[in-house]
Amino acid sequence: MESIKYDRLQETLYYEVMDNGLHVYILPKPGFQKTYATFATKYGSVDNHFQVEGQEEVKVPDGIAHFLEHKMFEEPTGDIFATFASHGASANAFTSFDQTVYLFSATEFVNENIQTLVDFVQNPYFTDQNVEKEKGIIAQEINMYADNPDWRVYFGLIEAMYQKHPVHIDIAGTVESIGTITKETLYSCYNSFYHPSNMLLFVVGGVDPQEVVDMVRSNQAKKNYEPQGQIKRIFEPEPDQVGEARREAKLAVSLPKCLFGFKETDVGLTGEGLLRRDITTKLMMDLLFGSSTPLFQKLYDEDLISDSFGYEYNSSPQYAFSAIGGDTKDPDQLLARIREEVDVMVQKGFDVTDFERARKKKIGGYLRMLNSPENIAHEFTRQQFRGGDFFNMLPLYESLTLEEVNRRLKEHIRWDQLAISLVVSP
Repeated sequence: MESIKYDRLQETLYYEVMDNGLHVYILPKPGFQKTYATFATKYGSVDNHFQVEGQEEVKVPDGIAHFLEHKMFEEPTGDIFATFASHGASANAFTSFDQTVYLFSATEFVNENIQTLVDFVQNPYFTDQNVEKEKGIIAQEINMYADNPDWRVYFGLIEAMYQKHPVHIDIAGTVESIGTITKETLYSCYNSFYHPSNMLLFVVGGVDPQEVVDMVRSNQAKKNYEPQGQIKRIFEPEPDQVGEARREAKLAVSLPKCLFGFKETDVGLTGEGLLRRDITTKLMMDLLFGSSTPLFQKLYDEDLISDSFGYEYNSSPQYAFSAIGGDTKDPDQLLARIREEVDVMVQKGFDVTDFERARKKKIGGYLRMLNSPENIAHEFTRQQFRGGDFFNMLPLYESLTLEEVNRRLKEHIRWDQLAISLVVSP
């Protein structure tokens, strides 16, 4: 077992790569009552076209990663949630664009719960009958989200931006696409993406690192995994321009919902380069749209936004985009006012005092995150899959300059890359 000391953070991370390729990381938190563990695979909704080295190219139905996540909780002996509950653990899972994560939190029986987590994810059980049954359940979920205004305005924005990249496809797929899923396609995807060499186990809390590593090593030694080659993910070339400048959906809403954002054309970054652009862009957006900014206050005073107004930046090596907005009585007036104010800021740049205050705020938020086992686990895993290191964010924040953030403002705010999504009443 190896260790990495982060002296300034007063943290020590322990890790070992198992013989079958599984990466195991443990962050001990002496004095913490709760332990949080995630078992994640670098496999998400965008991975619908791929080729494992030495095997044939495969194209699978949209939504299959999410479908697979649902089916993993079904065991021949029953529902795995009951097993976790019997050991005082709360378990869950989620699928995003580029990862699937299984998790639990517990204050007791930690070793037993880690064993349960690893064993059930490494023991798939798919039958024709349980696959058919799940189609109805997920179809209901898809239809439920289709009636959710917040979900519709968010995915409407991504659908407007992206023409070819599967990020524009709903994570759950469509009722039609999941209807074509079979147990054979589930096993094909499982065998390709759930190989230990494509997975990461992270444990954070009041645990003994050596004890956890020894237990996982013993557990994995009992299982037979043949070595697997690299997974090549296949994507059609994505045009630089947005697919639609404006998209509108009609649902029963008390106020129109308006989201707009900018599609990045410079993609392909990984590791520290991707992480640095992430934190620079998020700091820039905080300076531009944060609740303490003059722009936010003006729009609030003009009754064009409410407390629902927010922003985010979502990125990976293959795509990156911002999403900004919320409820508004007048989407067109809101967009006109924002463009007017933002153009002024692009020309003059941010103030050094505001920049320093925003940077210190971000550093404070990062340091507070280190007291949250959940946030540590999810951010660490996400960054590892992208080639970055969550624990190296502090020096990146400290090295950011005002010039860098002002340059990022001009790079990202490009009106020719703007897309708008609206949900309005019929």
